[in-house]
Amino acid sequence: MTTHRILITGASGCVGQYTASWFLKNTKSELYLWVRDPRKLKAVECNNPRIKLLIGDLRNSEEFKEELSKVTHLIHTATAWGDPIRAKEVNLVAVKKMLNLLNPTIIQKIIYFSTASILNQSLEPLSEALLYGTEYIQTKAKCLEDLESHHLSNKIIAVFPTLVFGGKIDGSGIYPRSYLTEGLNSAIDWLWLARWFKAYSRFHFIHAADIAYICGHLCTAPQKVFPKEELSKIPRFALGQPAISIDHAIETLLNWREMRKTPRLPLWGWLIKALIKILPIEISKWDSFSIKQRHFVHNPITNPETLGGESYAKNLKEILLSSGIPKGKKT
Repeated sequence: MTTHRILITGASGCVGQYTASWFLKNTKSELYLWVRDPRKLKAVECNNPRIKLLIGDLRNSEEFKEELSKVTHLIHTATAWGDPIRAKEVNLVAVKKMLNLLNPTIIQKIIYFSTASILNQSLEPLSEALLYGTEYIQTKAKCLEDLESHHLSNKIIAVFPTLVFGGKIDGSGIYPRSYLTEGLNSAIDWLWLARWFKAYSRFHFIHAADIAYICGHLCTAPQKVFPKEELSKIPRFALGQPAISIDHAIETLLNWREMRKTPRLPLWGWLIKALIKILPIEISKWDSFSIKQRHFVHNPITNPETLGGESYAKNLKEILLSSGIPKGKKT
């Protein structure tokens, strides 16, 4: 029996560490963990005989040409944003360079991480993502477009996480905080104001532990389980729990923190536009598009339950509990 060699890029990140831990606990696979700083790896033991660290920048994949030629499964979570030049180099150029170093006779599956922000409700690419998106959004949209014609496209599965939670809000624990979990502190600080408004917007979220489960399922399940409307189309999976409204999220946070509820003023579209004009706020074309879109929902949505499993955090209360947010009012 051939040993699976699974390469996880961005392995020191939140999703990367949850995923590496899942494979160590649930499979006998060998893991290649690609990191820039191995000191950030807390969820796995680096001296585990099943782990080999690839320490370096994703843009220098030729340094690991030998290891890449032995990989049977690739889970590509690494990404870049903020700097337009670096975003293009990492999210576009480096991805193609890395894929070209894989052995097409050995590689079985490639799990490519994108973002649900570039998809419409029916999981089709948004043209606005390429036109108005940030450097991160644009490069992710462009990479997906290019991968459709890549010579390994029949091995690629694209996953599109929605809002990702993971780790502890205070930074404790073995897993790093996701940006959303870190942002819960700010959300709580602004509850006193948010409770006065109704937003009329819906969204999905998912915990990194559930993303790890999905990656494990996609890697170990037979290829025939993946839906393909067209033979030339890369399968797309939007990862998230059933959509909830912002109003429900605020109410859940208020109950969790035992804060008083108040009458709520509807945030109609015209009111949002008026506030943007009055307040010293600069918004981009992508921001304007997102405000106009309002609802960030997808169909179908994928979570452990849709694959026959059980979610680690299937609702917002479980997210708050796993994040370690104390109940009751702030002291």
